[in-house]
Amino acid sequence: MSTIEKAETLRALYQAPEIVRVVNVWDAISTRVVADLPDTKAIATAGHSIAASHGYDDGGMPLQVALDAVEVIVKATELPVTADLDDGYEEPGETIRRAIAIGTVGANVEDRLKPFDESVARVRAIIAAAEAEGVPFQLNARTDAIARGTEALDVRLTEAIRRGKAFLEEGAALVFIPGLVDRESVQRVVSELGRNTISVIGLPILGVLTAKEYEELGVARISYGPLPQRATLLTLQSLASDLYGSGVIPTDLPALN
Repeated sequence: MSTIEKAETLRALYQAPEIVRVVNVWDAISTRVVADLPDTKAIATAGHSIAASHGYDDGGMPLQVALDAVEVIVKATELPVTADLDDGYEEPGETIRRAIAIGTVGANVEDRLKPFDESVARVRAIIAAAEAEGVPFQLNARTDAIARGTEALDVRLTEAIRRGKAFLEEGAALVFIPGLVDRESVQRVVSELGRNTISVIGLPILGVLTAKEYEELGVARISYGPLPQRATLLTLQSLASDLYGSGVIPTDLPALN
């Protein structure tokens, strides 16, 4: 598929009744392992995981490192790739132009609770850059109003909705709202922003909604951020600990790499 066809495929997935489940990857082999599963429809990168793989803190990875890592992932699959590009860096429009040049067809870009007008302007710059490239780029515009806010939940929800509406009006495909985990809050946001406009992250929190429950409420996408890498690293650490003892490599280990 061409870049435009991949972007159109991702757009169709976001607009479909079924929630898009993306298991975030961080390099070529994690991409191939996930892409080989028949249920995988698109690939999403985890900026946190890529940063950790390169020795950076989350949010502290240089743009070129991020783009180089995403390019490796794009080349490892024929599926549409949507990339986590932190806050878009200094020039979000230029960041997206460069991301499109390496074959990326969507991105997460977070507002980090920057001032409202500035956050909206950055989304506008991204959409303008994508339109100039002729690609129906699928921006998953993240607001940290819930995750970073310190006010009561009702106040944070109101701000998330305000920002979400503005981002959608500028042309974002979805609004990513980390921390949107309870049914009542999801229902409120969906009622304000509409079905198939919201993206969430699945978290290991007691009582959090399942992907199917999010789907029934009208959420378009669920991702898992750095958690797949954490699970992978836990398995590696557990194996290493066992091998330092009396353990041996399992005989039924598949050759996934």
